[in-house]
Amino acid sequence: MTSATYIMALDLGTTGNRAILFDPNGQIVDQAYKELPQYYPQPGWVEHDALEIWRDTRWAMETVVAQAQINPVQIAAIGLTVQRETCLLWDKTTGQPLHKAIVWQDRRTAAYCNQLAEQGYTQEIYDRTGLVLDAYFSGSKLAWLLAEVKKQNPNLNLDNVIAGTIDTWALWNLTGGKVHATDHSNASRTLLLNLSQGTWDDHLLNLFGIPKSFMPAIQPSLGVFGKTDAKFLGQEIPIAAIFGDQQAALFAHGCDRPGSLKCTYGTGSFLVAHTGSDIARSKNRLLSTVAWTQTNQGQTQTGYAIEGSMFTSGACIQWLRDGLKLITHAAETEGLAQAVEDNGGVYFVPALSGLGAPHWDMSARGAFLGITRGAQREHMVRAVLEAIAYQTKEVVDAVNQDCGTSIQNLKVDGGACQNNFLMQYQADVLGIPVERPAVLDATAQGAAFGAGLAVGVWQDYAALVAGRKIDQVFEPGTNASSAQANFKTWQKAVSRAKEWATD
Repeated sequence: MTSATYIMALDLGTTGNRAILFDPNGQIVDQAYKELPQYYPQPGWVEHDALEIWRDTRWAMETVVAQAQINPVQIAAIGLTVQRETCLLWDKTTGQPLHKAIVWQDRRTAAYCNQLAEQGYTQEIYDRTGLVLDAYFSGSKLAWLLAEVKKQNPNLNLDNVIAGTIDTWALWNLTGGKVHATDHSNASRTLLLNLSQGTWDDHLLNLFGIPKSFMPAIQPSLGVFGKTDAKFLGQEIPIAAIFGDQQAALFAHGCDRPGSLKCTYGTGSFLVAHTGSDIARSKNRLLSTVAWTQTNQGQTQTGYAIEGSMFTSGACIQWLRDGLKLITHAAETEGLAQAVEDNGGVYFVPALSGLGAPHWDMSARGAFLGITRGAQREHMVRAVLEAIAYQTKEVVDAVNQDCGTSIQNLKVDGGACQNNFLMQYQADVLGIPVERPAVLDATAQGAAFGAGLAVGVWQDYAALVAGRKIDQVFEPGTNASSAQANFKTWQKAVSRAKEWATD
């Protein structure tokens, strides 16, 4: 290993795309970020322009190299981590998307999922995939996209159509159209992967009407997928790890064995617990998923996890800023929440895209309850932050029940973790310590760790994780009992918001 060996992480998220350079000590050297426009063509619909994602990815790569003043020949590998269930179809001869990408938050296929449930497919889909039958996942989105593009272009040559989640789209572009692949962690979020076999499930492809020829090859998460086309950075660079964003964060935190877990507070909140080499099944509607895969002596080793996916957390704060215009910057929420003694009786249900785990209610909608004439902006902002903590407690409680042993601490990351009020309230409502690392971009860090380990920049995963600095540990405080009492009131508010948008 030389001192000039860098790893680049590409973190292609829901609200923005980022490139981060890590040095040989695993520390951040520089980064470049651009916010990604969101498109809302109808209520409950969310789309991304895949060409914008690719343009911003290229921009971020070029910008971070220029800012860091390094030569691309010094980059040993690239690790890629992405928003997971967002998917698209594109023409492999032109490289053009056939429709905007449908984002994981999108609910347009809820009725279709309900039809499949009425036809009795819920249990079979869970048994095969570990996932609940929900519009969140890619399968129903790809079915909708295929039907839509065939309707818009009846003469479309399906032999030229390929599909993928955002990792597949980015990889295909990075390699100049040479590699059409994904990893097991992203594939496990599609409703189309047979979880126990680690391959595309022919029965489910037929059920959703997706030609197998559309689907990318599946490879282990750690390992070389291909090399970048030299026209991008003037250098071919191995792409040596691909993770779904939540699995990348799990990897960064060193959660590689049963009982270890983390929660990422991004656009949504995602609590993931590693369950070892066996598939764990939840009694509380948590998801069974792939943590990551790697090759050892020619054999693919799979680590599994259970996950609670909460659709709306940081997105609530973004909505306070862009939708309600109650704040100008996300950072204001901490001071506003601390400016009042309590929530003033106001509770918020963060169901702006329905409710995920453990409810899985596609028809739930966001709500403020308990509003009186005394309610002020500060109370509403505080109620939103409290709700982010409450929904995490629901999932922690579910993991405790499923695993049979109580979680002793929670490792956290993501942008919303910068909010000290939220982190303290999270510790209070859980009654356990909350550990915040110095590097909150754990998704990018995990991708970088995976890529560096895959190409031999680093040899020791445990030492790499041990070298991460902890910023602060939030201990339950004097407000813990009131926070836990308010949690029960919040659950009542959630019950009022469920099954709202039913036909």
